[in-house]
Amino acid sequence: MLSAASPTPSDDPAWTLIWQDASDIPGWLKEGQARILWDEARALPDGATVLEIGSHQGRSTVVLGEALRSKGGTVLAVDPFIEGRLFGGLSTKDKFEANIAAAGLGDVVELVQDYSTRIRPTWSRGFDLLYIDGKHDYWTLSDDLKWAVHLPPGAAVVIHDCYSSIGVTLGILAHVLFSSELAYERRSDSQALFRVRRPSTADRLRILREVPWWIRNVFLKVLLRLRLRPVARLFGHDSPYDPY
Repeated sequence: MLSAASPTPSDDPAWTLIWQDASDIPGWLKEGQARILWDEARALPDGATVLEIGSHQGRSTVVLGEALRSKGGTVLAVDPFIEGRLFGGLSTKDKFEANIAAAGLGDVVELVQDYSTRIRPTWSRGFDLLYIDGKHDYWTLSDDLKWAVHLPPGAAVVIHDCYSSIGVTLGILAHVLFSSELAYERRSDSQALFRVRRPSTADRLRILREVPWWIRNVFLKVLLRLRLRPVARLFGHDSPYDPY
């Protein structure tokens, strides 16, 4: 659901069809979270470029690609597709490429198969929107935030698993709460929207107001790790999966 600070998304007849196709792709992105990406990408000018860190099988990539298709835009999908239980490796890359092809987005999406932290120091290509959904530890998120230097004023920075992941949220508290260049606007579940602009006091307080929700999410994750799902139900979480 949208946070209290979030406006109801504007009607868009194309959205229902886009989400219907994208939601068939395995992934963790929810509709409200995807809608933030869609609305922000649709608002970009013709020829715009979006940089996405972490693509998995392409659910979010398809949403962004569909938003940019008619604008002649580009999605730079940065993902190393390394082997491992959590990441899927080359088999996930094959699924990603198949999903992009099935959506007819081969001329919109450009795969950059590498670590975001490895290529960032020498990167020189500009872009208009940054979507961060890479590795969720503090150090990687802290480095991924540095990609925002390539964005123009007013551009969106969208971060997944914000106020849900310990590493991501600690990175936000350390690098964004006191930043003079990024302002927090709203979220849908754990998908948070920031803007490249000087934050006001209200913007900073908005981050702090999310801390209790973050603590609750972490507490629920601990209960699930301890196999205490019945206790988690008492706190309104009736699922074997992590919240958000």
